[in-house]
Amino acid sequence: MFTGLIRHLGTLEARSSRPGGARLRIAAPADLLGRAELGASIAVNGACLTSVAVDGRAWEAELSEETLDKTTLGRLALGATLHLEPALRVGDPLDGHLVSGHVDGLGQLVARPRGEGALDEGIWRFSLPPALAPMTAPKGSIAVDGISLTVVDCGSDWFSVALIPETVKRTTLSGMRPGDAVNLEADPIGRFVARALALRGSDEKLARFAQGGWQA
Repeated sequence: MFTGLIRHLGTLEARSSRPGGARLRIAAPADLLGRAELGASIAVNGACLTSVAVDGRAWEAELSEETLDKTTLGRLALGATLHLEPALRVGDPLDGHLVSGHVDGLGQLVARPRGEGALDEGIWRFSLPPALAPMTAPKGSIAVDGISLTVVDCGSDWFSVALIPETVKRTTLSGMRPGDAVNLEADPIGRFVARALALRGSDEKLARFAQGGWQA
């Protein structure tokens, strides 16, 4: 479990193929490496990965074909900056919202404000798969590349968030352009409400979701 607060940034140093998936090597700060012992869970751009190797400057994780298919991690360029968050420990403050690290779908940046330098505050708009719309609501939470954000408004295939300069400055959002893909994770509260309604058969789309798929 994670909080969606990005306190560490890493760099994708290497990606190699392996049977059934891929292996990533991610350079990271010492504080993060101290939490990346073998078997530890680390969220990378919102996707929960397991540390399988660590040394004094980087850690490694193995990705399944499913993870490569459902996230952006298989398409990022070497040298890309990554959001890193170690798993929440009992007693740690929950300053964001509960994030599982299971990516529900991919979205894209649609529009962003343009300010001076990297401090582009204001309303940012993203697309989202229509199947995630029932789990997205104004004032609810959503994780974008692992960042805990509050939804301002939303439609059947989009949502918007209000960003402050501090959030933009401390994440990779400053370099993001319209059309760039992002990992999305729905608010877990919305997920369970949607499933409860789906099981009651109150909505055809939700009913299809209850049968075991995110397909619209």
